[in-house]
Amino acid sequence: MEKLLGFLQRPFSSGATKEIPVDIASGKTYVTLGAGCFWGVEKSFRKKYGSAIQNIRVGYSGGSKDAPSYSQVCNGDTFHAEVVHFEVADAAQVSYDGILDFFFRMHDPTTVNRQGGDTGTQYRSVIFYHSDDQKDAAERALARVQPAFGGRKVVTTVEPFRKFWDAEEYHQDYLAKNPHGYECATHFERTWEKIASLHGGTPPSNM
Repeated sequence: MEKLLGFLQRPFSSGATKEIPVDIASGKTYVTLGAGCFWGVEKSFRKKYGSAIQNIRVGYSGGSKDAPSYSQVCNGDTFHAEVVHFEVADAAQVSYDGILDFFFRMHDPTTVNRQGGDTGTQYRSVIFYHSDDQKDAAERALARVQPAFGGRKVVTTVEPFRKFWDAEEYHQDYLAKNPHGYECATHFERTWEKIASLHGGTPPSNM
C-alpha cells in the first residue's frame, strides 16, 4: 500500500535534465548520496545541516544514459540512483565522516534496491565518491557501522562519481513545497543505540 500511495503521489515528466559540473580543483567538498526517494533524503539533510551545506540539489547519478528524465529513471532502464548532491559550506564545521555517520542513521542501508515500500535500483543505498579520500572514508564507514546492524548486512555500494544530472525543478525541495507529499517511512534520524538494539548489534565507536 505504501508503494502504491507513493507512486500515485509522484508527478511524472519527460522534461529535460541538465548536468551540473563538479570542479574538484576548486577545493570544494562535494557530497553525492543515494538513500531512497530523494524527496525525503533532501528534507533530512536540510533539517540536519541547514546552512552548513549549500547548493543542495536532487537528481540522478550512476547510470548509463545522459540527461535521463524522472520517468526513465523510475522505469529502471538507466540504472541511475536518485541522489542528493551538495557542497559543504565549512569543512571545519561539518566533516565528511560526520555526514556519512548521519547518512547511515537516516535510512535503512540493509535493503537491496529498496527503501521502505519503494523498490528498484534507483532507490539503492549508495555513496558516490569524488576523491580517493572520500572512497577511503566510505569504506571505513561501512566497516565501522556494520556491527550496529548485527546479522543484517549493510548493502550500501561505494561507486565512483561520474556525472550528476539535476532533476526536474518540481523535485527540488519538494516536501517544503508540498508538506503533505509522499515521504518514505524509513527517512528519519536514529541513534546508534536504537539501531543496535533493534538489530541485536553493537553501537560503533566514536569517530
